[in-house]
Amino acid sequence: MNNINDLNLQTEILPLFDYTLNDFAKETLYQIFQEPLSTLADIEKRQEIFKGFIANAEIFTNYSYSRLDFHEVYNFLNDTSYQKIIQASKMRLLFLENERHQTRARFIQFILLFHKLHFTYLKRINVSSFPDDYKKELVSLDNFVTSLNLRYYDELVREGKFKIKHLLEIAKIITGKKLKGEFDVFYKMFFQFEAYISISKCIIKYHFCFPSFSKFHLLFENVYHPLIKNPVKNSFTIDKNVILLTGPNMSGKSTLLKSIGLCIHLALLGVAVPAKKMELPFFERVSISINHNDDISNGYSQFMNEIIRLKQVVVDASENKSCFAIFDELFKGTSIDDAVQISSTTIKGLTKFKKSFFFISSHLHQIKQIEEVQRKEVETYYVDCVIENSTPLFNYQVKEGWSDLKVGQLLFENVGLNDLLDAS
Repeated sequence: MNNINDLNLQTEILPLFDYTLNDFAKETLYQIFQEPLSTLADIEKRQEIFKGFIANAEIFTNYSYSRLDFHEVYNFLNDTSYQKIIQASKMRLLFLENERHQTRARFIQFILLFHKLHFTYLKRINVSSFPDDYKKELVSLDNFVTSLNLRYYDELVREGKFKIKHLLEIAKIITGKKLKGEFDVFYKMFFQFEAYISISKCIIKYHFCFPSFSKFHLLFENVYHPLIKNPVKNSFTIDKNVILLTGPNMSGKSTLLKSIGLCIHLALLGVAVPAKKMELPFFERVSISINHNDDISNGYSQFMNEIIRLKQVVVDASENKSCFAIFDELFKGTSIDDAVQISSTTIKGLTKFKKSFFFISSHLHQIKQIEEVQRKEVETYYVDCVIENSTPLFNYQVKEGWSDLKVGQLLFENVGLNDLLDAS
């Protein structure tokens, strides 16, 4: 099970991708974002599906229909009471004026909505742009709506010729397909279809790129976090499996780690990422630990949560799974002596899991002396900050190496706390 809660997908990321027009498609979209694909072949297939939608972008630029109409039609078709109409005689419907008008209005609503979806969107798709498996789904969607004969009924409605006999005809067609489960199959495909359109719109809008997969290599070119206005974009390549990230508070380490973690997660969904270019291995497990909070419900402190998460990652890596993990300010919740000791043990131990990548940010300058760091068996990066006129200037640029800059003391002095607290 992947641990991705710290990416804040539902509250922060999904709204960027959500152009869905009904609640069922929205739920399908959320499910897609919660479930990384299990094989590289599945990831590449989904990439090709999105590329197919992007190739058909002109059709879906103005993709729209009434959300209210859709939900009213959906609820009407799932309300078995309308099936009584099929048993009603034509003469009885003539006398039940109120019932007749309400039911007729609902069927007309269904006809106009589904006919629009069919001929404005489904019928115009160039299916050759899609992989074979999804091409079959698109053909199935088209065939299902075609079998409802909606062009005929749409013309009757528009010409004012939709009579009781036509109402009975379409009711029988719908009931027959519902009894065979054909509507359930259609809806499942349609909700996924709309979720794919929604994701593709985001990819196009933000110019995200589709990552490629390598054996053991991490490359980011112009990576950024999509929620930041005018973001600083960073590029770097990782070949070692343990990466230490340093830099002063407020320099942007956590944001950078969120950007990296988000790209990894999106890549494993088969979705394009906020970068110009990205290469990565296929990972079986992902663990993102960025927001440090006590887990009150379980009675765990911040430090214990870190221990539990680390153990889960190490157990997975020990079972020869390919893992990706981020630990932001690892062991911040314990004393400095404790943190230095167990950080050293952790970093040394993680270097042996060569199928996995581990990003660790830290303020512990002492771990710079770890033998593996000195021998460059561990990669080190820092988020830059420069001092001008005793003022820290954060440029959010990632550079190779190590930062020993201590901004805290400088800010403490700049706001006059040294003078205020001087007891002399």
